Amino acid sequence: MTRSEERMRVGTEQVETGRVRLREYVVTEDVQQTVPVSREGVRVEREPITGANRGRTLSGPEISEVEREVTLHEERPVVETGAVPVERVSLRTDEVAEEGAVAGRVREERVDVEAEAVEGDGEIAEGRGGEEGRF
Repeated sequence: MTRSEERMRVGTEQVETGRVRLREYVVTEDVQQTVPVSREGVRVEREPITGANRGRTLSGPEISEVEREVTLHEERPVVETGAVPVERVSLRTDEVAEEGAVAGRVREERVDVEAEAVEGDGEIAEGRGGEEGRF
């Protein structure tokens, strides 16, 4: 007769528990900024003739038709956009070690022994016991 017992073998297996996806997409945002700008303006200056400046004004040409022109300039806001690297993004898996408990049920064969023994002068004694019984 062979006595047997079950033993638990505990190990691990790798199973898929989920997925992670990194998706890059574009979001458009309206941005408004104030930019200082400047422009040229024109002003007509009139100076009355006085005794102090009369000599300067009379030294010019006779009465004539003259046309003068001034070109005016101004700044206008302009926008230029371009991609600028901000950060690198990637996915990486890390292994996290934990302990997991497992439970199971094992069986074992046990043996009962029944024996009849002869005592001293040939008398038979009956007995029943476990494996450690004496005969």
